[in-house]
Amino acid sequence: MEEGKDILTIQHQGVKILDTFAEAFTVTGARLIVTAESPGWADIAGRTATGYASSVIGCDAEAGIEKVLSSEETPDGRPGVSLLFFAFSRDSLQKALVNRVGQSILTCPTTSVFNGLAIDPGQAISLGGALRFFGDGYQTSKVVDKTRYWRIPVMDGEFLCEDKIGTVKGVAGGNILIQGETQELALEAASRAVESARQVPGVILPFPGGVVRSGSKVGSKYKKLKASTNYEYCPTLRGATNSLLEPGVSAVYEIVIDGLSLEAVTQASKAALNAACIRGVLAIGAGNYGGKLGPHHIYLRNLVDNSNS
Repeated sequence: MEEGKDILTIQHQGVKILDTFAEAFTVTGARLIVTAESPGWADIAGRTATGYASSVIGCDAEAGIEKVLSSEETPDGRPGVSLLFFAFSRDSLQKALVNRVGQSILTCPTTSVFNGLAIDPGQAISLGGALRFFGDGYQTSKVVDKTRYWRIPVMDGEFLCEDKIGTVKGVAGGNILIQGETQELALEAASRAVESARQVPGVILPFPGGVVRSGSKVGSKYKKLKASTNYEYCPTLRGATNSLLEPGVSAVYEIVIDGLSLEAVTQASKAALNAACIRGVLAIGAGNYGGKLGPHHIYLRNLVDNSNS
């Protein structure tokens, strides 16, 4: 990731905002609505299905809980969660969804799964249609308002799953890098950034708690690794590498944002950046590859909320 030390800066609420950009990528996204008999079981299903999904560098998808849904917001009038999943292609997304729903939602008590996006027949993927074979010939389907649902017999009744899932071209890799005077203050700023970004519809923050401690760069001295630690941001390596840390920085946390549209990722990035401007944050930057890889460039200078300056 590139972020020049001599780059122009903006002062915002006492925090140095580096005049750089986050470089985001086009991905394929889907939204699932998962319901259950209680909010607790819906949450369990959602968290389990979106686990081990922080980065496509090492996972089959990037995923997370977009929103907790009340019974008034779901297709079957039960508590639920909205989940977002992203992968590099429609085929890889379908494989990830079938595996994750089959292992983590089909198995979870009382759950049902519904599509959460408009369906373009040419862009849809099969979910219930793929999982139905678990019914071993006892599965049945029902069409309601031109939508097919599969009913798969299980030990507590039936697992209901919509046949097709809509997909869209989404955006992954929106990010900010928070440089803090202490680890405690940097993490407090990161936590505030996460809370604020999550209020924006259509986005997820796929890393644990929405925060990344192990920022990575492409490649490694070890040929088998696709990515390795971004040593330019490691405080303990300040004297041994070409450090990009501001003077006095003891910890850096990265906030990574994926979304169903560039607009959603940009709005969430804006919310995160402005929320992170607290005492003890010395600078906020972003990770990029010099504009060579990702087509979506989110400039930090356009995210600053001047009304609070």
